[in-house]
Amino acid sequence: MQTKNHIAGRWCDAASGDHFAVLDPADDSRVAEVPDSGAEDARAAVDAAHAAFAGWRAVPARQRAAMLKRWNDLMLRDQDRLGALISQEQGKPLAEGRAEIAYAASYVEWFAEEATRVNGEVIPAPVRGRRMLALREPVGVVAAITPWNFPAAMIARKIAPALAAGCTVVAKPAEDTPLTSLALVALAVEAGLPPGVLNIVCASRERTPEVVDVWLADARVRKITFTGSTPVGKHLARESAPTLKKLSLELGGNAPFIVFDDADVDAAVEGLMAAKFRNGGQTCVCPNRVFAQAGIHDRFVQRLAARVGALKVGPSSRADSQIGPMINARAVDKIARHVDDAVERGATVVTGGRRVRDEVAAGPNYYAPTVLTGATTAMLLWHEETFGPVVPVFRFDTEDEVVTAANDTPFGLAAYFYTQDIARAWRVADALESGIVGLNEGAIAAESAPFGGVKESGYGREGSTHGLEDYLHIKYVCQGGLS
Repeated sequence: MQTKNHIAGRWCDAASGDHFAVLDPADDSRVAEVPDSGAEDARAAVDAAHAAFAGWRAVPARQRAAMLKRWNDLMLRDQDRLGALISQEQGKPLAEGRAEIAYAASYVEWFAEEATRVNGEVIPAPVRGRRMLALREPVGVVAAITPWNFPAAMIARKIAPALAAGCTVVAKPAEDTPLTSLALVALAVEAGLPPGVLNIVCASRERTPEVVDVWLADARVRKITFTGSTPVGKHLARESAPTLKKLSLELGGNAPFIVFDDADVDAAVEGLMAAKFRNGGQTCVCPNRVFAQAGIHDRFVQRLAARVGALKVGPSSRADSQIGPMINARAVDKIARHVDDAVERGATVVTGGRRVRDEVAAGPNYYAPTVLTGATTAMLLWHEETFGPVVPVFRFDTEDEVVTAANDTPFGLAAYFYTQDIARAWRVADALESGIVGLNEGAIAAESAPFGGVKESGYGREGSTHGLEDYLHIKYVCQGGLS
């Protein structure tokens, strides 16, 4: 376990000497203390990344790829230990923690292979005697700001393409889950990354603006990549405008999940379980509004409630836990507020609908997996992302009605629907205003697929060949006098 910043090849404390505690959400016990960094540390990280950039971009792509492949191998070597660390600081079940490491490593492997495919173009010249080229080059220093819900996958999904492209990196992990990110950086160093190429600083919630504001103001930072809330994403966009940084923003969601009368109901229930209850519902692509057509509504709810009511709630230390603690008390309070508001406005609790504290789930941060019926647009959970194990079910009658409702949100990250009508499948897929669509599928993430949203869910893509383009710019070279 690493508990220090990594700047210019050294593990170090914050310049101020301050620290903050990382807590286990299962019982709010202290796991470790990490540096509480400020502006001085943020500048030192940029200084190191800027100094290392010229040398790193000159490293042949095949050698950069080899280092990334070694990093991938080390992550898989330590999969069990890293997965346990994720579960300890984030709360997800052990099986999910181990699976996240494999998922994170898949991005490192993918971009290791993509590093050798950053090709340019030869453009046909309009006149004799010229040679015209379009060359792809790394943008420069990249600042990566990552969330707490997938502390391994999110940092790998941002750092791997940056390094593959020839960029250097300064990173700030979420204050709730910095230990996994620090451990991955340690493995990247073990894989052979030169000093200054990858730098990471930790900061508490209170001091995070101090760190990030330094990176926003520094013209040497040429790109910001961020996953988090839409209000913070808008702030980053505004404050990066003076230096015209490139931005990748993966922001909030309010995903619809639609089940039509002609759907395979059992498949739809299993798809919803996979999409909704991973990480206890704390993912940006979790279905937040579930729509069931009138003809299958009652049957769908009955089968869903049976599956949800059987989920085991408990700490990651228990092998049979399927829903762990929420990340902190603020998260549980928001979930409870959404459910209470829905009930006050006419919703019915079919299962769950309460905080959990018993001999197994003994800590303060547990909430029972919940199914609500009678959900309406008047409720908070229609407008806000609950980010927890709560399924509100809305009844609908027609295809046009539900597509309009699904799109009635400023967000557009993910959407899901189930149907066996091939014509409807393409009509609805085309009509949904979303960057990602799951058609008869609840598990949609893959390193080879472009991940990102539209509208106020942000812009830019992570993963796939498109994910590398966000870390490159194009230089046009025109050579004359060749005839």
